[in-house]
Amino acid sequence: MQLLKIDCLGRELRLEGSMAGWQALYWDNQLVSQHDAKADPSTSAVHCFQLTAGERVLNCELTLELVWQPFSLGYSLLVNDGESEELIGQGQLGEKDIETQVIEHRPKRPNKLSLLGLGSLALKLFKSAKVLKVLFAAGSLAAYTWLFSIQFAIALILCLVFHEYGHIRAMKRFGLKTKGIYLIPFVGGLALSDDRINTRWQDVYISIMGPFFGLLLSCACLVVYWLTDIELFAGLAAFNALLNLFNLLPVLPLDGGHILKSIAFSVNSVIGLVCCVLGAVAGVVLSYYFNLTLLGFLLAIGSLEIVFEWRGRHVSDLLPLDRYGQLVSALWYFGTVGSLCAVIWVLAQGDNQALALPMKILGS
Repeated sequence: MQLLKIDCLGRELRLEGSMAGWQALYWDNQLVSQHDAKADPSTSAVHCFQLTAGERVLNCELTLELVWQPFSLGYSLLVNDGESEELIGQGQLGEKDIETQVIEHRPKRPNKLSLLGLGSLALKLFKSAKVLKVLFAAGSLAAYTWLFSIQFAIALILCLVFHEYGHIRAMKRFGLKTKGIYLIPFVGGLALSDDRINTRWQDVYISIMGPFFGLLLSCACLVVYWLTDIELFAGLAAFNALLNLFNLLPVLPLDGGHILKSIAFSVNSVIGLVCCVLGAVAGVVLSYYFNLTLLGFLLAIGSLEIVFEWRGRHVSDLLPLDRYGQLVSALWYFGTVGSLCAVIWVLAQGDNQALALPMKILGS
């Protein structure tokens, strides 16, 4: 991941590294120093390299003090021209600096034509075509009207938009550019961003805010149902609660799977892989037992995400959660799950058919 980006003699000096101890230092995208990964990486590191400025050859030294959990990076840059030594850069960085930095994309080699490349191109076209938003929204409205009624379909879409709006608000909380919300018939919604996240905490926060907004809406619908005794609001409360609970299953690519992945991979890459695989196995069991066609479809996508996460574990661009972040993420997750279960339990005490509606959608 990108750890540092500072000015050095009018050009950009960029440091990339991993928790395994690997570090690479670039000056104007030219590799000038590199440290290999170690079994027991030290918190201190020194990069010695030479730069050419006109006819002068400068001896440079970048000294680092790096702690991963909680993240802290202290640096100082010395330049020696043979006659004198000058300190041209010094500072201290924390997790907030990593969250707000602009990532320098590594140059990529052109790949041969492949199905994965075609899929990536199709996804880019999908994200850039604004007309698809309208088409998918209309398709969702028609699909849910066919399953239920026009009134419930409209209310259902509003609930989906509210859930995705939670993701959008979380993205904007970190200053990420957003492309908006896409509604997909029989699947739900998708909130997209133009920017990449920099930390595991951003992944957790963005992932959980959708279900958290869904929980708030379920509680609001439940209160309206108690006040008016209109079963439509009971159905909406149940739909929000059960669908957001479904979304919090620890299975990739669901929101719960992203939360589990961020916490587990922050502890250890092996623990992360084991947890994600166990989540996928649990998803297979749930999909078979409850006949959840949607979950079975998503498991195939999640399996690819597990593979990509494992392959990139040594060069991850995401700053891991510290122990405090792991605890807060777990408590927030279980608190949201427990609250959603409480809403479902309250509705199950009545004689309405509210819980049959979301189960019909999940099995369709």
